[in-house]
Amino acid sequence: MLSEIKTLRRELHKYPELSGQEIHTAKRIKEFISTHSNTEIIDEIGGHGLAAIFSYRKPGPVIMIRCELDALPILEPNTFEYKSTKPGVSHKCGHDGHMAMVAGLVFWLKEQTFDSGKIILLFQPAEETGKGAFKVLNDQKFKDIHIDYAFALHNLPGEPLHSIITLENYFSASVQSLIIQLTGRESHAAEPEHGINPSQSIAEIIAAFAKLNKSDPYQKNFSILTPIHITMGEKAYGVSPGYGEIHYTIRTWSESVMDQLKQSVQSILSQVSKKHQLNLNLEWLEYFPAVKNDNNCNELIKKSAIKNGLELIERPFPLKFGEDFGWFSKRCKTAMFGLGSGTEAPALHHSDYDFPDEIIPTGLNMFQEIITQLLSDKR
Repeated sequence: MLSEIKTLRRELHKYPELSGQEIHTAKRIKEFISTHSNTEIIDEIGGHGLAAIFSYRKPGPVIMIRCELDALPILEPNTFEYKSTKPGVSHKCGHDGHMAMVAGLVFWLKEQTFDSGKIILLFQPAEETGKGAFKVLNDQKFKDIHIDYAFALHNLPGEPLHSIITLENYFSASVQSLIIQLTGRESHAAEPEHGINPSQSIAEIIAAFAKLNKSDPYQKNFSILTPIHITMGEKAYGVSPGYGEIHYTIRTWSESVMDQLKQSVQSILSQVSKKHQLNLNLEWLEYFPAVKNDNNCNELIKKSAIKNGLELIERPFPLKFGEDFGWFSKRCKTAMFGLGSGTEAPALHHSDYDFPDEIIPTGLNMFQEIITQLLSDKR
């Protein structure tokens, strides 16, 4: 069984697909599940997503175990046999491993004799762009399932191999990206007074945004505003440009702080653009709601880690990256946990990263124990 799951993981790694393009990845998952189980499968959910459904005799809790289908636009330098065959695309976040673990649950689920309940294995598209979970939740095929509980994990480089990392309240940050477009008036470089050059406005915006940073992760008002990209004019030394663009990503621990921060951002932009007589266009994109861990679900994770004899690490504050699993937090009881992938492992999204196959059984055992605790007659 583990050999087949490992083979699947490496096959998924070899043929990665970007967000929204996961046609063949979904097909491989569907074929794997159909080969090893005759359970119901619903596909084309929110794009290329699919769900395998295991129903037991009586109505009961509906539990979803979720993973992600998509890869990243990163060139892989690794030279192992199963390296990516697609130049510039690779699994550098471990979604190949997450998929293999969740698909591997079919071997166990088809043998279970729970008296009641239903298990949904969801393979979600487009996590990396923050669009997938939202589309899945708004697909009528998924709405008809009526989820009660949702669980997911994310492998975490830098944490001890096989360790389980839990967090109270929030697992990951609320993340929002934005594009600021400033349009003035082009002029000759010798006569900038006849134009409206956005450079001074860009400098003022960057300085003002920097003052909004609250970098202490232990504080509830934690916020980081990171400038990602700036462009203005061209390499034409006789021209004073009339257009500039700034891209930012902002992150906070909670939605309430995010809402306040967005108001501050909009206020600054409005004041600066009016001051310099610039036309302002603001576009918000790639929104990742904070993943909120339900207290009871989080306790199930802790109990499962202890039952499996695993090292349990309780982080004092959320992880700073975004995770669109946060959309599910708005609809049902959810919890996400970290699975240590080694203290010396390359970081997520690093070109040298590769998911460690040795933690596959650990993830399987965790999900199996969580499901057992929720559906067991002893509860």
